[in-house]
Amino acid sequence: MGKEAAKKGPLASRPDNSAFMQQRLPAWSPMLTASTVLPFLYCMAALCMFLGVLLLITVEGTQEMKMDYTEAGSCNDCFKFLQNVINAGKSCSCKVMIPLEQEFKGNVFFYYGLQNFHQNLRKYMDSRDDAQMVGRKYNLKKPSPYCEPYITDKNLPIAPCGAVANSMFNDSFSLWYHSPSGPIAVPLYRNGITWYTDENVKFRNPYSNQSLAQAFNGTTKPPYWQQPVYKLDPSNPNNNGFINEDLIVWMREAAFPNFKKLYGILKRTKEPFTNGLPAGNYSINISYNFPVQHFNGRKQVVLSTVTWFGGQNRFLPIAYLVTSGLVLLMAVILTVIWWKFGRNAKNMEE
Repeated sequence: MGKEAAKKGPLASRPDNSAFMQQRLPAWSPMLTASTVLPFLYCMAALCMFLGVLLLITVEGTQEMKMDYTEAGSCNDCFKFLQNVINAGKSCSCKVMIPLEQEFKGNVFFYYGLQNFHQNLRKYMDSRDDAQMVGRKYNLKKPSPYCEPYITDKNLPIAPCGAVANSMFNDSFSLWYHSPSGPIAVPLYRNGITWYTDENVKFRNPYSNQSLAQAFNGTTKPPYWQQPVYKLDPSNPNNNGFINEDLIVWMREAAFPNFKKLYGILKRTKEPFTNGLPAGNYSINISYNFPVQHFNGRKQVVLSTVTWFGGQNRFLPIAYLVTSGLVLLMAVILTVIWWKFGRNAKNMEE
């Protein structure tokens, strides 16, 4: 009672007279002098320089080959064919040649790339139903309103719904090596190209005691798809539905309008591919289905090796080197100022 009475009056709102409330706790207040700041700046510049050079040497150790096939070779005929809206949804086949001047040693990754395709638009990114993709029966038949206008088609719910799934990249590729003895199909792993959490947590098929087609009974495919979701991979029955790896890779939206996505990994089990891709001439047979002329886009294939740092990306090494240069410049300027004015108080007073 006495304590409550003591808090009444003009001093009732005053903080307690404690070390914490009155900010009297011990604190480290470093003195920023030339003998501490300048060595720190030089050490930071040296560290950034070391990391930049190390990462740049690592990145230069990767090998990469890009091929724009939008209008290359016989794909030019397919490009013109798909310009006509009447041919939308129809398939076209073409072939491009790729000379590989140097051997690609080690694991080789096959990517497809798109330019000027903005997967990072907010409305586009929201146009999906994650609850449907995880296999929930309710959302399978009643998709989220975020999927508009790709929720229903002919009074049937779309599975998978939304603009992201509807615009799925659907070109397919087969890579051939032209050896002296004749063309050899390059074997690719078409599984194991997704993140573990995506394949096993975020994407699941709806449960059914019967076939996968029965699980998707009462739904329809997205308008721009050629096959329903349970027939995406005729060669592998375990790679259909929402767990189709090409679909999962596409559903992870890219942050920039120019991007590449993994299509396959070289299978190094048979000659002559046990050490990688030998130098020579290659060809790619392409099922040309994805139109890009309506958004002024481009399509490409990318063959690349990787290191512990990843693929051929020079952004981080250059960022470290630029930071090192700026920090070193700042250190030199401060050193000159200290040498001229700061070594004694008399110079500072002048």
